[in-house]
Amino acid sequence: MNLSDLSPFTPAIVDAVSGLEHNDPISRRLRELGFVEGEPVSIVARGPIGADPLLVQIGYTRFALRRTEAQRVSIHLAS
Repeated sequence: MNLSDLSPFTPAIVDAVSGLEHNDPISRRLRELGFVEGEPVSIVARGPIGADPLLVQIGYTRFALRRTEAQRVSIHLAS
């Protein structure tokens, strides 16, 4: 499951960040921001037009991500 598919306020855990190409700068930046394996993540809000951008909380920090950026983050639901 990708982060872009997650329903708001549903707790999940990051599995991995995948790049669209070798050495993808967006995927690298997401990992630098804390989107790493084992981190808790949730969607706090969605934008009004096409649900873009997404307000994502990872740990205690919130980020606005485009849906295309959130699609790079693989997650599983927290138990």
